[in-house]
Amino acid sequence: MCGRYASTRSPQELAPLFQVPDVPAKETLAPNWNVAPTDDVWAVLERSPRGEEDGDTVQRELRPLRWGLVPSWAKDVKVGARMINARVETVHAKPAYRRAFARRRCLLPADGFYEWEQIKDPATGKARKQPYFIHPQDEQVMALAGLYEYWRDPAVQRDDDPAAWLMTCTIITTEAIDAAGRVHPRMPLALTPDHYDAWLDPGHQGPDELRALLGQPAQGHLRARPVSTAVNSVRNNGPQLLDEHPT
Repeated sequence: MCGRYASTRSPQELAPLFQVPDVPAKETLAPNWNVAPTDDVWAVLERSPRGEEDGDTVQRELRPLRWGLVPSWAKDVKVGARMINARVETVHAKPAYRRAFARRRCLLPADGFYEWEQIKDPATGKARKQPYFIHPQDEQVMALAGLYEYWRDPAVQRDDDPAAWLMTCTIITTEAIDAAGRVHPRMPLALTPDHYDAWLDPGHQGPDELRALLGQPAQGHLRARPVSTAVNSVRNNGPQLLDEHPT
C-alpha cells in the first residue's frame, strides 16, 4: 500500500511540469513532508467546465483533493479513510473504483513515499517497524496514478453551493519491485510524461489500454533510505523527516 508520502513542490513548480495552463490563485497547500489519509493534496486532472460536463471541451487543472476516495453512493465521508489505495489488478472492476477508472483519472505529484519494514531492534531484541523514504534517484517529481470522485453532501440543500460537493482521490498500487520491494510488497504506480495526456483524457476509456500506461515509479530507479520514526505520527512534519537515520 501507500499510506504516507511527501509532496512539497509549489503550484508554480508543478504547473509547467504537468502543462497546466493556469496556476491556482486562491487555493494553496503548504509543503507537506508527511501527507496522511484525509489530507488535502495536489492533483492534476482534466474535466469539462461547469455546465458543460457532456461537452467535448476539457480543461487541465491543478487543484486540491482530499486523499481517500469517497464513492458517489457512499452514505458517509468516513469511508474515504479506508480507500486511500486501489489495486491495479482489480481497479477496473471494483464497484467503488470502476466508474472513476473509466472517466475520472488524475496524477498526484509526489517527492517520494514512505513504507515500513518489520525488523528486530538490536538494542531490545524486539520487533519494530522501521520507516523508509523511497524516492527517484534523480529527485524528479513522481506522477502517481490516481482516481478522483465527487461526493454530494446531503446536508447542503443547493447544488450550486461549493460546500455541497467533496472531491476525493485514491492512489493506484501494484506489486513492489526494486528498492521498494525490499521494504514492502506493494507500492504506488506512476506515469511517465509521455503518458500524461492519455491517462488524464476522460474520453480515453479502454481498460486494457489505460492499464498499459501505468509503469514503475521512476522506471524502477528508486532509492530507499531509513528515516526517523518521527514520521509515524501525523503531527510531525518538516524536511527533517526525510533525513537518513540509522536503523
